[in-house]
Amino acid sequence: MLTDLLTADVIRLHVGCDNWREAVKSGTDLLVDKNCVEPRYQQAIVGNHETLGPYMVIAPGIMLAHARPEDGVKKLAMSLVTLKEPVAFGNKTNDPVKLLITLAAPNRNSHLTALSQLMELLMNAEDIRSIMDATKKEAVLAIIRRYS
Repeated sequence: MLTDLLTADVIRLHVGCDNWREAVKSGTDLLVDKNCVEPRYQQAIVGNHETLGPYMVIAPGIMLAHARPEDGVKKLAMSLVTLKEPVAFGNKTNDPVKLLITLAAPNRNSHLTALSQLMELLMNAEDIRSIMDATKKEAVLAIIRRYS
């Protein structure tokens, strides 16, 4: 369930980042701190972005950062970070990014329920705007609970 993954300890709001690499690091650091991923997971996300382009910027203002399970995932996890100032990732259609969700999946199937719930949330522009503007984690968690 989405509420099992996106808890207060993996949410940071209005984080200051100077560039997309710092934004990615802000999301992965939360998962490293919880021992959900190895530090190399961040490098894998950055490497994917550099090699494959900004495909992880999935909608206007939203990035779903991820890499492969073998890139250092220890257990299923997600983090959610909103940026103080939006950051360009090089996606002409969907830049700049204000909301960064980092997904760590240990296999091909364990994340599908949570990802489905997340996609429902991402399709609601009003709730996404509320998350991007939120100043308190509880406001974000209340929105997430409606999709779990």
